[in-house]
Amino acid sequence: MRKFLYVIFYPFFLLLFFSKCSDRHPSPKGQAKVYINSDRGRYQFYRNGKPFIIKGGAGFTHLKELKAAGGNTIRVWDTTKLQHILDSAQVYGLGVIVGLPMPSNQNMDLFYNNKNLVSKGHKHIMATVNRYKNHPALLCWCLGNELPFPYKPTFNKFYNAFNQLVDDIHRNDPGHPVTTTLMSFQQKNIVNIRSRTNIDFISFNIFGSIKTLKADLERIKWFWSGPYLITEWGIEGPWVSDSQNAWGAYVENTSEKKAEQILDTYRKYMPVTDPRFLGSMIFYWGQKQELTPTWFSLFDRNGHKTSSVDIMQQIWTGKPPAKHPPAIKYMLLDGKGGNDNILLSPRQLSSARILMSDKDTALYSYHWELMKEDWYKPNNIFNEKPQKPIKGSLLNDRSTSVKFSAPVNEGPYRLFVYVYDNTGYVATANTPFYVVDNP
Repeated sequence: MRKFLYVIFYPFFLLLFFSKCSDRHPSPKGQAKVYINSDRGRYQFYRNGKPFIIKGGAGFTHLKELKAAGGNTIRVWDTTKLQHILDSAQVYGLGVIVGLPMPSNQNMDLFYNNKNLVSKGHKHIMATVNRYKNHPALLCWCLGNELPFPYKPTFNKFYNAFNQLVDDIHRNDPGHPVTTTLMSFQQKNIVNIRSRTNIDFISFNIFGSIKTLKADLERIKWFWSGPYLITEWGIEGPWVSDSQNAWGAYVENTSEKKAEQILDTYRKYMPVTDPRFLGSMIFYWGQKQELTPTWFSLFDRNGHKTSSVDIMQQIWTGKPPAKHPPAIKYMLLDGKGGNDNILLSPRQLSSARILMSDKDTALYSYHWELMKEDWYKPNNIFNEKPQKPIKGSLLNDRSTSVKFSAPVNEGPYRLFVYVYDNTGYVATANTPFYVVDNP
C-alpha cells in the first residue's frame, strides 16, 4: 500500500516542490571570478568577465597539446599534486575543474554515520578549498565523483554532510561554482540532487548512453531545466557485454576506429545546441591503464599522440588536422580477429599481422608486446597498474607482422602493436587469445 501511495503522490509532490523553487546559480557577477549566467533559459559560464564554453580533457597531463588543439579546460578527480597542476594550467591559460573526493555512501556505517570521520573529512576538504580558492586557474569545484543520491531517509546523514560542504564552499569561495558528477543519466539521482542539495549545476560522466541524452533531458525538463556539463565522454568502455568474447575478454578497436567513433558520436549526439549545455570533456586526455593501457588513452605512455587528439582539434577548432598520422585498419592473429575466440597451445608458434591504411609501411616503426590479460575486476574496478610485457616470446617484431611462441602457462593473454611515425604520433591495436592445453 505504501508503495502504491508513493507512486501516486510522489509526482504531485515534485510538481509542488519545483513550482516553488527556481534553479540555483552561483554568486552574483560582481562577486564571482567564475559564474554561470542565465538569460531566458540559456546558461553559460563566464570566466574573468568573458563567456567561456568548456572544451576540455579529463586528465592532468599534456597541457601544451591540449592548448594547441583548441582545448581550454582540464578536470582532475582529486587534489594530488594540485598546486603543480593549477600552476601548469595557468601557464597555458587553462581552467581546472578540481575534484573533491567524498567516500561512497553505499555503506553508511563506514563513514557518514561516524561524526568524527565526517568532521575530519569536512575540515580536510575546506582546507583545500581555502588554500586554492584564489588560484587564477581554478574554474569550479566538483564535490564527489559518481556518488549515488538515494531517496531513503537512511541517507539523511550523507545529505547533511554533502550540503554542509556545499554551503561552506559557497560561503568561503563565492567566486567559483560547485558541481557533482553522475554516472550516466539517472533520473532518480537528478530528482534528489535537485530537491535535496544546493549545488550549482549537474555534471554527467556519460559514454554509450549519450545516444539517448537529448531525449532523456527533454523527458525530465518539467522538473529540472538547469545547466549541465558533460565531464566524461568518449568511446564506450570495457563494460559492454557485446564486446566480449567467449571467456570474457573485451575486444578493443584500433586507435583509428576509436577516432572515427569519437567524431561520429560528437556530431550525432553531443547536445551542443541545447541552451543548458555548458560544454564537454573528452576521456581520457593522457595515458591510462583501464583493462588495457590503450583503451581510453589519447596518448601512449611515452607521450605520442593518437589520431583522436587530431579529432578533438577538429571538434574544438573546426579545422581538420594538417598531418596524416599512422592508421591501422585491422589486426589478425593466425588469420583471426579478436571476436573469433582464438585458442592456442602452450609454446605454439603463431603469427600476427596488421593492415595499414598507407601503402608505404616503411615510413613507420613498429613495436609489438605480449601481455597477460588484465581481466579481473575486484569490486568492479579495473587495475590501475599495467601488466608487464612477457619477454622472449616475440620474433621479428619490427614490421607489420610478428611471429611469437605462445606462453607456457594456461590463461588469457593479449598481443599489442604500436606503430610510430617521426612526428610524434602512434597507432595502436591488440588482440586477445587464450592458451589451453588441448585447444
